[in-house]
Amino acid sequence: MRPEHAEAVLEIYQLGIDQQNATFETTVPTWEAFDAAKLPDHRFVALDDDGQVLGWAAVVPVSDRCAYAGVVEHSVYVHPEARCRGVGLALLTALISSTEAAGIWTIQSGVFPENMASLTLHQRAGFRVIGTRERIGQHNGRWRDVVLIERRSPVID
Repeated sequence: MRPEHAEAVLEIYQLGIDQQNATFETTVPTWEAFDAAKLPDHRFVALDDDGQVLGWAAVVPVSDRCAYAGVVEHSVYVHPEARCRGVGLALLTALISSTEAAGIWTIQSGVFPENMASLTLHQRAGFRVIGTRERIGQHNGRWRDVVLIERRSPVID
């Protein structure tokens, strides 16, 4: 993921926000804020043959405490027109390889339980459900549950 992908990445993020089952966020950040928040070595875009961005994945640290140095929270978004084509799995596979190479042992995220496509994708990529955080936050004026998922690396002790 490079600056030249910024417009498409943020557009895909906006499409996820618009569907109201991808994130608690209600507005897309600026590219500068987005870029500053994501770890630079673990962000990816999937491109079609014409160089168009089909989806993206990125991570943020879960904490600045040294005990959590090997734990990240990830996001993966696929353009609606590119879904069901293996884009999400390809992005997660690249993300897993990248994080494991860097010694990161846990990738986690929260997914709205209504987002069955995301939960299915993550299960295919080796994530497991930890549990459901009930009424963890308000989204557009209503309480939402979040399914906590994680992937623990089998190669990092």
